[in-house]
Amino acid sequence: MSPKCIDLFAGCGGLSLGLGAAGFEVVLGVEGNADAFATYERNLLGQRRSKHGWPRWIERRAWRAEDILARHFKEISSLSGKIDLLAGGPPCQGFTTNGLRHPDDPRSKLVDVYLQYVETLSPHLALLENVRGFVSMKHNVAGTYADYVRNEFSRLGYQCWDAIIHCSEWGIPQRRPRFILVAAPIGSLPGIDPMERLRVQRRSFLENRGLGPTPTSARDALSDFCTSSCEKQLDVEWGHLGFKTLKRRDDVRLSPYQKLMRRHSSEEVSDMRLARHSLAAIDRMQEILNTCERGTCVRPKDREKLGLRKRSTTPLDPDAPAPTVSTLPDDLVHYSQPRSMSVREHARLQSFPDWFSFCGPYTSGGKRRRYACPRFTQVANAVPPLLAEALGEMLLGLLAVKRLNDLNHRSKRVDVFSKCLSQDREVGKAEICAL
Repeated sequence: MSPKCIDLFAGCGGLSLGLGAAGFEVVLGVEGNADAFATYERNLLGQRRSKHGWPRWIERRAWRAEDILARHFKEISSLSGKIDLLAGGPPCQGFTTNGLRHPDDPRSKLVDVYLQYVETLSPHLALLENVRGFVSMKHNVAGTYADYVRNEFSRLGYQCWDAIIHCSEWGIPQRRPRFILVAAPIGSLPGIDPMERLRVQRRSFLENRGLGPTPTSARDALSDFCTSSCEKQLDVEWGHLGFKTLKRRDDVRLSPYQKLMRRHSSEEVSDMRLARHSLAAIDRMQEILNTCERGTCVRPKDREKLGLRKRSTTPLDPDAPAPTVSTLPDDLVHYSQPRSMSVREHARLQSFPDWFSFCGPYTSGGKRRRYACPRFTQVANAVPPLLAEALGEMLLGLLAVKRLNDLNHRSKRVDVFSKCLSQDREVGKAEICAL
């Protein structure tokens, strides 16, 4: 029987996808945005992928995590001690150093909802993922948010280990640093450091997927997508509005990463729509490619020269991993063509396989943008599935060790009680405390 997992703040399903690939059965993926949940449902709740399920006692739709806890507390409580892993990444917009970082951002308060689930479910393990800014964002109770979470886990009887993990170390063509915290009941993993285990397994993880120790570059990820002028075609869904599409080529030599992303995908690949750039925008992006340093944001002096007000534009370096993919499609300029990239290309940089498709609008603007979750946002906010898979394999190993320790502990208890019975005496208080 596969270990059972609940994924909170699941988004479009990057974490669930990776944990399922590692061997977890994700019995519930909780996501409050309708478009993101539609993507989750389309890809992970079909009959072909049995590692992801949905409980009978709750309507299958988008749910906020706090609403499930309020309306189905009895059912959630009945799972106490039966969930092997509670995983989740509370929305990161309140913590990212690229944002305003308001302490009263309601999205930051969802950390407490995550902790309420920990208290209610008493999972065997817990996984919390977030942006690097989680360790520096001030909390109004105790130090930083990372400090606050560690203290709360300790109060609930858990020991914590955490680290900043760089996605490029796990075959993902993106630098993307992430805060990873693993928690287990105090004393259940004596002498084990999960983060050290994760580092040790890195080499075999990459080798098993045909990837080497050298970081995957943007070209390794994207070079099989072609947009040469003679091959541009109208997008199947959006062609009536003039949008054209990428083409995935089969007549090129594929990198190991591209082979991995193409597994189980058909010839028809979704989310390939290209942006409609003005001639002025195309000329400006070509100038950026010709004159600006690759792989870093356009510098102030270059922005002034180009008349560019936007501060976060970065031309990709073809020979290095991309910077962190953002929710804005025009933050990145393709390494060889004067254009922004498609949802599919962003998904490749995040390690979503090509069979995975996205639902909802491509972008959103105005007042809706803060809480909307269009396709570019779904991709950017996700945990890279390849990183989630690596974490899942490490966590499965921890569960195996924990079960062995639990068996040894129960065996010791039986031996003590048996000895006391054979001596026709009660078990002493000191003996009970020693167990």
